[in-house]
Parts: sequence; structure tokens; C-alpha cells
Amino acid sequence: MPSAPLLLGEFRRLLDERYRVAIPPQLAEPLVAASAACTLAKQRRGCLSLWGDAQWRARLDADVELVRTKIEAGRLAGRIEEVQSLGRLLSTRHRAVELSQRGRLLVPEGFREFLGVEAGGELLIIGAAVCVELWKPEAWFAYVEENMPEFRRLLDNLSA
Repeated sequence: MPSAPLLLGEFRRLLDERYRVAIPPQLAEPLVAASAACTLAKQRRGCLSLWGDAQWRARLDADVELVRTKIEAGRLAGRIEEVQSLGRLLSTRHRAVELSQRGRLLVPEGFREFLGVEAGGELLIIGAAVCVELWKPEAWFAYVEENMPEFRRLLDNLSA
């Protein structure tokens, strides 16, 4: 079975008055090849990530199952506050969404505030290899400025 293509690119878009944004076809089409169902996740302040639903579910289910197994084995008995914190974040971190046939995404309430972009405001749509990210421009530029010096090392490490 062929692997999914890397989602790459940087695109400027506007968040319309109904809080919708058009995801570029070269990012949207591979993301929804199997289904229009997607998952939107709060990534970091000023950034949301958009995943194909099956890919998100597989990753989340594997991680949650590992935690559940540790709880059942008593390996997290003294860490109840951490488990509760994880549960709280899991409860509010992601939401099922769908891309319209035209590749538009409605950014839900709660996620809008986390993203920090008002209706009519500019967004950057970034291909982050395995998902699509929506960035508040100021947050994106700060991220790039902080992380670009490590680009060569990161590429070397991942391609070695």
C-alpha cells in the first residue's frame, strides 16, 4: 500500500465572516481522500491542526489505550492529578469537523478563541507533513524564527 503524501506548503487565507476558511486543494484532497470527516485539534496557542479522522483516531486510540493499560496495572496510582489533567485536555482538545466539497472548514467556537483570529482576519495554512495547520500569522512567524536555526539538524536526524 502506498504511503500518504507529505502535506507541504504555506498559504495565506482569510477567515470569512462565518468563521470559515478555504483549505488549499493540494492540502485538503489528500487529507480527505478516504472521508470528509476530519478532526480539528488545539495544537499550541495560535495554532490548530487538522487531521484526517482515521489517522487522528489511530494515534489517539493507541495513546489512550496505553494510559488505560497503565491505570489498570496500577502503574499510575500516585499520579491521579496528571491523569485528571490529561482527561480534561482530551475532553476539550479536539473536535470532529468536516470539510465542505469546496474544501472549506468551519472553525468552531472555542477553537476560534484558541486560534486568536477574528472574522475577516488573515490565517496561514501550513502543510505540516502529516496534518494541516492553521496559524495566526504572528504565532507562525515567532515559531519559524525560533525553530528555523534547527532546520538542518532536524532534517539530518530524520533522514539519517
